[in-house]
Amino acid sequence: MSKPLTKSQLVTELAEVMGSDKKSANAALDAVCAVITKEVSNGNAVSLPGVGKIFSRERPARIVRKPITGERIHKEADKVVKMTIAKALKESVNG
Repeated sequence: MSKPLTKSQLVTELAEVMGSDKKSANAALDAVCAVITKEVSNGNAVSLPGVGKIFSRERPARIVRKPITGERIHKEADKVVKMTIAKALKESVNG
């Protein structure tokens, strides 16, 4: 497995694809990330065609175990961010 693409590498790639400078590409990436964060925090889902769907879901309260001590503790209900991967992306990876 190779190293993940860093933000600066992603901005460079975006600038090349968009045919613009890195500053514009960085602003576009920041704007997309901000919109996704805002929508998912408000309980909405964001669908990125060809990539997948990002959404949050609630996890119920449950009993968990501390790994070090083995003590059982009660964990309150919380929300987690999930992503389902689009079929097109899965097929492009699997050939």
